[in-house]
Amino acid sequence: MNKKKLVLSAVAVLAVIGLAGCSSKSSSSNSSGEKGASLKLPDHYTNTKATDKAATRNGTLHVAEPADAPFAGIGDPNLMSNNEDNDVFAPGAAAPGSINALFISDKNNKIIDGGLANQRLDRKNNTVTITLRKGAKWSNGSPITAKDIEYTYEVIANKASTSQAYTADMNNIKGMAAYHAGTAKTISGIAYPDGETGRSVVIHCTKMTPAMKFVGNSFIAETVEPYDYIKNVPIGKLAASPQVRKNPLFTGPYKLDKIVPGESTSWSKNPYYYGKKPQIKNIVITVVSSNNIDKAIQSGKYDFTSPAGVMHGTDYKQLKNLKNYKIVGQPELGYGYFGFNVGQFDTKTGKNTLDPHSKMANKSLRKAMMYAVNNDAVTKKFSYGISWRANTLIPPIFDNYWDSSAKGFPLDIKKANKLLDDAGYKKKGKWRVQPNGKPLTIYFGAMTGTSAQAATYQDYLQQWHKIGLNVKFATGKTMEMNSFYSTLEAPKQNKIDIYDAAWSVSSEPTPTMYTETSVQNLGHFATAKNTQLINDMNSDKAWNDSYRAKIFKEWQAYMNEEAYVAPDAFSYTWAPVNTRVKGYSLKSSNVDFWSSLSLTSSSMK
Repeated sequence: MNKKKLVLSAVAVLAVIGLAGCSSKSSSSNSSGEKGASLKLPDHYTNTKATDKAATRNGTLHVAEPADAPFAGIGDPNLMSNNEDNDVFAPGAAAPGSINALFISDKNNKIIDGGLANQRLDRKNNTVTITLRKGAKWSNGSPITAKDIEYTYEVIANKASTSQAYTADMNNIKGMAAYHAGTAKTISGIAYPDGETGRSVVIHCTKMTPAMKFVGNSFIAETVEPYDYIKNVPIGKLAASPQVRKNPLFTGPYKLDKIVPGESTSWSKNPYYYGKKPQIKNIVITVVSSNNIDKAIQSGKYDFTSPAGVMHGTDYKQLKNLKNYKIVGQPELGYGYFGFNVGQFDTKTGKNTLDPHSKMANKSLRKAMMYAVNNDAVTKKFSYGISWRANTLIPPIFDNYWDSSAKGFPLDIKKANKLLDDAGYKKKGKWRVQPNGKPLTIYFGAMTGTSAQAATYQDYLQQWHKIGLNVKFATGKTMEMNSFYSTLEAPKQNKIDIYDAAWSVSSEPTPTMYTETSVQNLGHFATAKNTQLINDMNSDKAWNDSYRAKIFKEWQAYMNEEAYVAPDAFSYTWAPVNTRVKGYSLKSSNVDFWSSLSLTSSSMK
């Protein structure tokens, strides 16, 4: 789940102004997380109009990126840490979310032949062979080589790297642990059968895992790095280099022409692209604030919003009946969640460590806070069908692994109060105190977003106050997105105790962001049981998918019981698509998203 599809943007929890008064003392819906979405959206737009060849050949596709902060501007998928960068650099990939990707997949996310490279797994010899297609080139015309495949591992695993993509699973590659520790200069387990400038690498592993069959797994990297272009930049400085910030290279149908930092990216056709040739001359992607996105679409300024962009239920209400737009969506490959700060990341050992004395270490306190939140009422009344209460930390799009029977945390004020009472959090005046009698103030981290989100956060505070918990905004108010995440990504911090955020996950569901060694484990929880369950997901037994599904469901039950991280909301990923656009499809079988687009008119009607 930690392939660079990490959402570090405001979670799409749906509300409107006035929400703060909507909560009650019992759940307003029995099992919204179990029933799934009440709304059904098409995953493609069938435009029967003929393509206007001149408009397509000479035109510009205008895409809006809904965001309330400037994008960071990191054009390397292995160094990105937020989904906004993934969105604004998306035309550099054949399909959204696959920047510089080696592989394509079928509808079940299994790797198949036909992409930039093919993969072969050899379970007998514990090897993975990756072979590039002939003639593959970067957007500057230079050849893509075997060294470019290997250099991805160096960028991810280098001790000085700013990448968040490294996980302990990569230590399955022989020599990777030594390289990551800085005791080896090369990765001994990666070989070049026909040399560094050839087309193939062979990766020697200590074991093979079932996750390797799928795109988005945490064992085998699935991108390439332009080695010759960046080799003279120290890896620790790569994220700040002009090669990444100003003139990054891509392997997809479009090449980057211009970046206006934090605001927009502009693209033209990549003449060296190996795949289906793009039809539209230019693409411009522009950041639009969540408060302005509806007006921008209503006035016909954009062809569509980013396919993976965050659009809310309130946006859906405003845009669903526009005559010149069609709504297209699919269940989100992600979820909203609440996280608790319960430890720290030890930079010397590279591990998260649980602090049993931390403010939020008490399980009863964490669970009480979750039972006090009324996400059923919020989503039922204000999402307009776009979102619903999440019941686990595996989204239902993974129907074989998602536990539909899990209850999650429906509103139960009585249970919340009992949990606190039994754990010793007694009331002293208006607020409860710690079991040791000391005052208790809990700081809530939330990102600045729409007025609807602001109302949602106020409702959370109101609900927590109802059970006697003195919860306040960290820093006294909501936080700008980059400030929010820079705080949480510190190895140790005490500004935020509980936070509301979202993950955009990869197409292989192993939850590696919650491992002991993951820097994406922002709450820093680590337990032997969690480690064992995640390891079991990719054990030899897990080649049997029934066993693997059983382990996934055990993990979901464990996480709901411990509540170090708790589910918030599942949602649709959706976009309003202008009726002049032809070929728009979010189907998993559409591996040529950008190249399939054409225009039926020179203007947005």
